[in-house]
Amino acid sequence: MGPSGCGKSSLLAHLCGTLPSVFQTSGKIILHARTLNNLAPHERKLGILFQDDLLFPHLSVGENLAFALPEKIKQQERRAKVEQALEEIELSGMCERDPASLSGGQRARVALMRTLLAQPEALLLDEPFSKLDQELRGRFRKLVFAHAVKNQLPTLLVTHDPADAKAAGGAILEL
Repeated sequence: MGPSGCGKSSLLAHLCGTLPSVFQTSGKIILHARTLNNLAPHERKLGILFQDDLLFPHLSVGENLAFALPEKIKQQERRAKVEQALEEIELSGMCERDPASLSGGQRARVALMRTLLAQPEALLLDEPFSKLDQELRGRFRKLVFAHAVKNQLPTLLVTHDPADAKAAGGAILEL
């Protein structure tokens, strides 16, 4: 937690390997005894969820989810995994839908599930609840944190909202 401009999102970009070269950093990023510093972003196996859902507008809801699945998974199994994921986020039957036709909360759930289907080794959350109304915010927080616990994902949350931080249940570091 901290005020705008203090470096919260920059920290996540550094962890992901996407921090612009104008910034200088030091130290090592280690996850599960693996040093990430010199790895390309896609090799770091980090899942990041932003406040904007960033769904691909040219892909259906199901295709957005399938995009995250490892290539080695065969077509029939991919479809089953997508259907199972949609059921889990209470969007059964929406596989062929255009993402633009979904509500903000539905889009947020699809973005979360796409992140989780990529099987990350850690989860980075950059104000993922900030654009949701109060009721949906609480439900979505529970969904995100339940998935993090279920999948034993180390999770780093960036937020301005003390209620988000409290719901996460972990240590709070203010920058």
